[in-house]
Amino acid sequence: MITQRPKGTQDWYGLAMHKRNIIEGIARKLCKTYHIKEIITPVFEHTILFQRGVGETTDVVQKEMYTFDDKGNRSITLKPEGTAGAVRAYLENGLYAESQPTKLFYFTQAFRYEKPQSGRLRQHHQFGIEFFGSGSPLAEVELITLLTEFMKELGLKGAKLHINSIGCGNCRKIYNEALLQYLTQHEDQLCPTCKERMQKNPLRILDCKNDSCKILIKDAPRTIEYLDDECRDHFEELKELLTEMDIPFEVDTGIVRGLDYYTKTVFEFVNAEGFTLCGGGRYDNLVHEIDEKQNIPAVGFGFGIERIINELEAEGVELEAEPAVDLYVGILGKKAKASAYQFVQRLRKAGLIVETDYLDRSVKAQMKYANKIGAKNTVIIGEDELLQNKAKLKNMETGEQTEVPLDQIEKLFL
Repeated sequence: MITQRPKGTQDWYGLAMHKRNIIEGIARKLCKTYHIKEIITPVFEHTILFQRGVGETTDVVQKEMYTFDDKGNRSITLKPEGTAGAVRAYLENGLYAESQPTKLFYFTQAFRYEKPQSGRLRQHHQFGIEFFGSGSPLAEVELITLLTEFMKELGLKGAKLHINSIGCGNCRKIYNEALLQYLTQHEDQLCPTCKERMQKNPLRILDCKNDSCKILIKDAPRTIEYLDDECRDHFEELKELLTEMDIPFEVDTGIVRGLDYYTKTVFEFVNAEGFTLCGGGRYDNLVHEIDEKQNIPAVGFGFGIERIINELEAEGVELEAEPAVDLYVGILGKKAKASAYQFVQRLRKAGLIVETDYLDRSVKAQMKYANKIGAKNTVIIGEDELLQNKAKLKNMETGEQTEVPLDQIEKLFL
């Protein structure tokens, strides 16, 4: 073997693939009932989209992006998250000119060069929703409600909703001054990256993963203390709506999210250990940042499918098992092969899960294989069975055998 998969990547197959399909299936079903349409955007974009949209002082842009020059000397980046690409597509394709709001969902690969950890790989998979055109807190409630239903359908019980408000540009300016004043008094305790961020974007320091910075910011001023009237009213209405919807939440002033485009509401679903399973919030300025001609409010979220699978395993949640093979059709003799395979195809077209022999095994070996793959029933077809139009159907659980007509066998399963 000449190589192995790159560090921080994963091969999807078997049980993990089955779990992923279930997760995606539940998400798709919910999006359908919420009238949210699917979008697929390129796996790579021009680098400037993420520099301007995500923020040049974020860890994502400074440390984690996979960026390269293509053969035309254009700077290209593998998408580190789904929102910026969705906003670019919303604008470039003129979706803002259609009746609003516009609600889009996606499943996408995301790439971040960081230390691989539980539920976060360098190449991971995200499910996300972007809701354009509404400045009402009801838009946040819509997405939080969908996520609450999603967690419930999966069977996750440990996910708790945490919310915060980081304000808008007006109150952020006043907050940044207060935060900067606090940080200046403790500048010697900051990591080198945060010392640089202190002047450019002090809010990003609150998201630093360095232990010394995390300890320092525990006593830092909180955004919620500096909200202007509009942002405060927005947050209060959000809390009232969630309360009326019987969706429990905790106000967590430590949430700022790691991307610069967020305004006002930010939220996370966290597990019992405080590990973030899903994050999102409002980003009313991002559309304008990408296209200065447009001022369109928006809100969205994203979660890593790998993280959800890890949480399911941690909580011991058993998802629906893969459908079993309804019937294994054994083939006896070369002359019966074509007709037996036609029989297999007829049953598959009727909607049955059917497997057969492709290795010219003995009948004994075929039955052993049928047992290994968990086939519910087996039938052996040779020349005699075809001539007589009947064969013995065996229930693999009970061992009971019943003679049945081949041309009516699908009726026994439907």
